[in-house]
Amino acid sequence: MRTSDFYFESPLNLLAKFPSQERDKSKLMVIHRKNKKIEHKLFKDLHQYFENGDTFILNNTKVFPARLFGNKEKTEAKIEVFLLRELDYKDRTWDVLVDPARKVRVGNKLNFGYGLTGEVIDNTTSRGRILQLHFDGTHEELIKKIKDIGKTPLPKYINRHPEKNDKERYQTIYAKKEGSVAAPTAGLHFSKHLLKKLEIKGINLVEITLHLGLGSFIPVEVEDISKHKMDSEKCFINEDSCKIINRSIEKKKRICAVGTSSMRAIESSVSSNKNLNPFSGWTNKFIFPPYNFSIANSMITNFHMPKSTLLMMIVAFTNFDLIMKAYEIAIRKKYRFYSYGDAMLIL
Repeated sequence: MRTSDFYFESPLNLLAKFPSQERDKSKLMVIHRKNKKIEHKLFKDLHQYFENGDTFILNNTKVFPARLFGNKEKTEAKIEVFLLRELDYKDRTWDVLVDPARKVRVGNKLNFGYGLTGEVIDNTTSRGRILQLHFDGTHEELIKKIKDIGKTPLPKYINRHPEKNDKERYQTIYAKKEGSVAAPTAGLHFSKHLLKKLEIKGINLVEITLHLGLGSFIPVEVEDISKHKMDSEKCFINEDSCKIINRSIEKKKRICAVGTSSMRAIESSVSSNKNLNPFSGWTNKFIFPPYNFSIANSMITNFHMPKSTLLMMIVAFTNFDLIMKAYEIAIRKKYRFYSYGDAMLIL
């Protein structure tokens, strides 16, 4: 398949700029792969499709306030800095995106206020710049300062300033391990009430961690899909989580990956006998059709952008024609798209 195969007319009027009023009241499209049936539910109905002994795999990463606003020294031009990842905590260097990029050169100094400044020391990264932060304090105090003045890193296409509500809603309710610059959006639909319903039903809620960078959201710019390179992201899967998941595999239970990040994490650490191994490290796993999945036999995901690696993964998990048909129906029935949008359950 080619990248152009994954194009569809992006429904800009359906792009969700705000979250639903209640997490589990978003729409849920249910796709049955075997008989190609498509149902329309609410996310709060999710528990109806699972039973005792089934397992949900949740990505417990937590989004940190990665967006800083500052001024360029001398010109006072407003510059937005998006912190992608810390490269060296001793040198306080970060891989960042800057906007507007054309105004920022190596050697430029940026002032963020509150005693925090930065200097652009390189522009050789694939995405942006390397910024060295300056702050009179320890590394821990620097991180606290970033959290104090940083803003919720809403995706650019939402095209609005973060509001107070975003700090809570652009975060899953089970977020624990800080390190993402983007939310694992399939998990945003879970409410405490729904999680409790699943627990009461005897369904396992297993947590893994994959810290999302921007790699998953960067468009595929080559026509030959196999030539696309994914950014590496930190991933952690502990032994206890593996035991529960492998037990579900052994008992032939339903195993549901909540989100493409959870799916990418578990597919990055598969043993030769198709079980899940503990993992601690980096993954640049890129899943596109054709692909044989080893762990999960169902998944939850949002509605994604055309030509995205996320769309390619769900096509690999489902079926090209079925997913394209589902997206046509979603547009017709006005499902909300992207990070704050509605959800899809694939069985």
